[in-house]
Amino acid sequence: MSTADTGTRTRRTPGLVPVTETLSTVERRPEEPSAPPAPLAPQAGRRAGAFWRLLVSELSLTFHRPRNLAMLAALATVPVIMGVSLRLFAGDDQVGGMIAAVAGNSLMLTFLALSALVLLMMPIAVSVVAGDALAGEAGGGTLRYLLAAPAGRTRLLAVKYLNAVVYAYAVTAVVALSALVTGLVLFPAGDVVLLSGTTVTMTDGLLRIALTVGYVGFALSAVAAVALAISAFTEVPIGAIAGTVVLIIACQVLRAIPALEAIAPYLLPTRFTGFDAVLRSPIDTGALTEGLLTFGAYIVMSLSIAWAHFTGKDVTS
Repeated sequence: MSTADTGTRTRRTPGLVPVTETLSTVERRPEEPSAPPAPLAPQAGRRAGAFWRLLVSELSLTFHRPRNLAMLAALATVPVIMGVSLRLFAGDDQVGGMIAAVAGNSLMLTFLALSALVLLMMPIAVSVVAGDALAGEAGGGTLRYLLAAPAGRTRLLAVKYLNAVVYAYAVTAVVALSALVTGLVLFPAGDVVLLSGTTVTMTDGLLRIALTVGYVGFALSAVAAVALAISAFTEVPIGAIAGTVVLIIACQVLRAIPALEAIAPYLLPTRFTGFDAVLRSPIDTGALTEGLLTFGAYIVMSLSIAWAHFTGKDVTS
């Protein structure tokens, strides 16, 4: 091999490309600026949207379920029966107190109906919905699928409780509206004579009914919280419902025992009829505040128990 030949030949190493060859063959293009990343939707906004969609879906299921609608219809019928009965026996000399007040004014039927139904029938209706919230999903095998979605256990628990609260206020509104319409049809309308003997206008009476609806709805929200807490511990809906009802009845029995008067103010049913404070002039705001604080304490305690157990629960169904 000649010296000239070695001077013109490029030395090659197996498996490597010579630098001179690479520089001469590679096309060098100017780098294009990369497109800015698409703005990400705020996490809080997405979570809020998912929360409200889940709540709307839950409310739709609740208010389209025949069982829940049947309970609302049954509760709406009771004030009608009470009003007709009072109308038939309005002339009885033995009728007195609030019943006599109903016969004298249509608005009083609303207070009488709420006083009678809030002790047991309305709490039962609310406990059916709240007690079925978690236990029904677990018993039907759908709870783990709900938790598989990016909803979160705390968010799911909040949705279930708010759904029960809405139903609780729906129960209260249905009873109050049914009693109000029945009273206006069967009894005279006009100024209202309160339990304290003071006479107020019909407009004032309607405002007091609105206060009563808010108070009773909050009381039933406390019942819903208790039922939801029990529902978090079982996969049998009827167990959560029965447990709530038995607890309310047991508290009613304890209230009737004279030796247990000291604990009576702390029992949930004791405050159910505390809305009679609006039938006095001026309104007994102290009694209303005590009742609302009691309901709030039950709500916080029950939801805390439900959250502590549900967020750490091993869901297999």
